[in-house]
Amino acid sequence: MALSGFEGFEKRLELHFFGDDPSILKLGLRKLDFDFIQQTLEAVQCTVVSAVGNSYFDAYVLSESSLFVYPTKIIIKTCGTTQLLKSISPLTYFANQQLGLTLFSCRYTRGSFIFPNSQPFPHTSFNDEVTILEQTIPSNLSYRKSSIMPSKSSSHAWHVFTAVTNVNHRMNEFRSKWKTSDSSDHSHPNISSNTPNACNPYPTNKNKSSSSSYTIEICMTDLDPSLARNFFRQPYDGKTGDSAGKKMTELTGINEIKKEALICDFAFDPCGYSMNSMHGEWYSTIHVTPEDGFSYASFECIGSMDDDNVNIVHVLRKVVQIFRPGTMSVSTTTTSFSECNNETWTRVVAGAVESLGLKCRSCAMDHFPEAGSVVFQTFSALRRKSE
Repeated sequence: MALSGFEGFEKRLELHFFGDDPSILKLGLRKLDFDFIQQTLEAVQCTVVSAVGNSYFDAYVLSESSLFVYPTKIIIKTCGTTQLLKSISPLTYFANQQLGLTLFSCRYTRGSFIFPNSQPFPHTSFNDEVTILEQTIPSNLSYRKSSIMPSKSSSHAWHVFTAVTNVNHRMNEFRSKWKTSDSSDHSHPNISSNTPNACNPYPTNKNKSSSSSYTIEICMTDLDPSLARNFFRQPYDGKTGDSAGKKMTELTGINEIKKEALICDFAFDPCGYSMNSMHGEWYSTIHVTPEDGFSYASFECIGSMDDDNVNIVHVLRKVVQIFRPGTMSVSTTTTSFSECNNETWTRVVAGAVESLGLKCRSCAMDHFPEAGSVVFQTFSALRRKSE
């Protein structure tokens, strides 16, 4: 293990808002001015390198990971030594003052850093992060819980903080107004050819939203060196970050994870790769730090448990085949709590990847008030079992 290097493990922040004005909710947070987004990201210490939008949401590839903006939801995922929690105050203030939207849910997650001593405060410890989160989010988010979900390895744990307000009656009213509003055109005025390295919009059909949604976050380390080399650029290749990224996407088979999705990809120089894909209202994202000694790759996707068109087993197997990690963790967050659902997810994930030479080493489950449940599984390659 290198003494110091680029931190691949991301910090992830998810903010949900609600409001009463259907005319605002048609675009909602997608009306955020691009200059404001850039200023917020500068405080976090990253910037936009590519962007794409469809009728549901906007996706930004960042210099350090990704940003997704829906009408009432924002997900920011940043790696390295970024200071992600600095985005909360400006985002909640702008949403409230300019759009009349109120924060009702906050979720923060991350794995265990490879280089924890290189992180700036408050990311030096989870306790410090929770303290800042508690101080930053509004007091009406009263259902709060923080948890460090363990594994058998002291170097692998999953950190989760959730805070939710009880707005069920307001949300029911909001959903009723949303359904009666005209939502036929959600195109974003800021995602255009004037946006840096913008990809073309992707027309999609409306899919039925489901309350039984899931988020899968996969963190992989010790990547197969022969596969990690696919994410290095040739010196003086004459390619842009977009064209080099497209080549990596095709070379590695990332474009085969979900063939019908639109992919917006970017390759960094001399190495590293990021991509966002979108298919209807769902996204997936991949980020790769390929350097030997601290190689890392992440995959994240969201979806509905009621969507029969998604073969999650295929997705999981394809991701493992692309990177062949020595160690891997899979965190599955579901919006509803059910012991049966949790056990089903555990079997599905393990069954998908164990046939590819990975052994499940640990499994932890936890429930978060008004915020669903999390299943955290860790795996390691069988070839390393004797180590």
